[in-house]
Amino acid sequence: MAAESPLESLQEEATCPVCLEYFTEPVTLECGHNFCRACISQCWEGSDTAASCPQCRETVKQRNLRPNRQLANVLEIAKRLSLQAAKGRGGDGVCGEHQEALKLFCEEDQSPICVICRESRAHRTHTVVPVQEAAQEYKEKIQAHLKTLREEREKLLGFQVTGEKRSQEYLKQTETERQKIVSEFQQLQQFLEEQERLLLAQLEKLDDEIVKIQNENITKLSEEISCLSELISELEGKCQKPASEFLQDVKSTLSRCAKRKFQQSEEISPELKEQVSDFSQKTIVLSATLRKCKDTLLETQIGKPLGAHRQVNVTLDPDTAHPELVLSEDRKSVRWGDTRQRLPNNPERFDTELCVLGCEGFTSGRHCWEVEVGDGGVWAVGVARESVRRKGEISRSPEGGIWAVEWWGGQFWALPSPETLLPLSLVPSRIRVCLDCDRGQVTFIGAGDEAPIFTFPPGSVPGGRIRPWVWVGPGARLRLCP
Repeated sequence: MAAESPLESLQEEATCPVCLEYFTEPVTLECGHNFCRACISQCWEGSDTAASCPQCRETVKQRNLRPNRQLANVLEIAKRLSLQAAKGRGGDGVCGEHQEALKLFCEEDQSPICVICRESRAHRTHTVVPVQEAAQEYKEKIQAHLKTLREEREKLLGFQVTGEKRSQEYLKQTETERQKIVSEFQQLQQFLEEQERLLLAQLEKLDDEIVKIQNENITKLSEEISCLSELISELEGKCQKPASEFLQDVKSTLSRCAKRKFQQSEEISPELKEQVSDFSQKTIVLSATLRKCKDTLLETQIGKPLGAHRQVNVTLDPDTAHPELVLSEDRKSVRWGDTRQRLPNNPERFDTELCVLGCEGFTSGRHCWEVEVGDGGVWAVGVARESVRRKGEISRSPEGGIWAVEWWGGQFWALPSPETLLPLSLVPSRIRVCLDCDRGQVTFIGAGDEAPIFTFPPGSVPGGRIRPWVWVGPGARLRLCP
């Protein structure tokens, strides 16, 4: 028999004589022999105080079990040396504990084992298969996951490219609109300033004429008052004189009194009065015009028409729902499902985009409804033409007959693309959709705090039958409020 190698001798010394495996929490008996704590406890099961050593049969006390820390350190060294030796002989395909080839796979522990491990108590009751068979089975599972993950990655890369493209398009559009707004307001401001200067100049001229007439009247009145004061003083002095002196020139005095009648000052001319009246009318017209302009700008700013909308009860049309969308029994809620349902491929049904239309259609008047959007997933809500395309790829944009806002990537967009990034940090829990068929306008408002979200301006939605529209992506669940 060939002599044992030092490594084999070390492994033998690190092996428990009961379980024949490496020591686990080695303890030393009074006799000097070592065992696993669990092995010696199992051997002594049922004995209260005294028991015998399984190796030399010497009687020992159970209370005198001492942990053998030095042996535990030697055990760790033996394991590392065994692992290095196994790697030197062929690498990872060798059991680090028994130095046997890993030919089996334990399905319960999900790890390769050797034939000796198979017979140990740790794996004796487990289901094992040949390692090559297990590798092939798990490789097929991994390949299936790889396929799904690659598809998801390609899909997300597509979303990323599309999102970046949309962002650039929308940024160009917002820049164009910004320049239009600045230009329009500059022109409006210039026009208003010119009108202000013109009207104020006319008023200043009118003021000068009024002040001129007023000054002339004051001068004339001052002269009349001075003459009358002199005549009064003369008459008062004459009345104090004796009768003979008083009656002298009395006829002339009476004649002078009769001629000194008050001359009324010149009033404002009728032409001047008419000018003042005209300015009053101009002010009234100007106030009304500015008020109307303010209302129009306010309506554009807050994203909702100032007129009243009729609240309507909207339900979802199951004949239009994509097969992966699941509708509630009352047709008020919709969510994205895991599997594609077997539904009739009727002409009304969307077969590519995860869309569904409302049953109700509108051709005139003002209407509104609210949608609970929850706090997860990706989704879009809005309106669509009755004639919107249902089969194949569709354009989720006004050009494709859809006017909506979308929650995607943690941000709000106004379709068709992220150029119209909406300044909202949190998605509202409910969104009110306001449709004005007569003006061709769609407005979105946060139903809770009445905060504006976005408005497709008047004329954006052409004539024809318009229906509610929602798009429901993974993780989303939408509900139409009653």
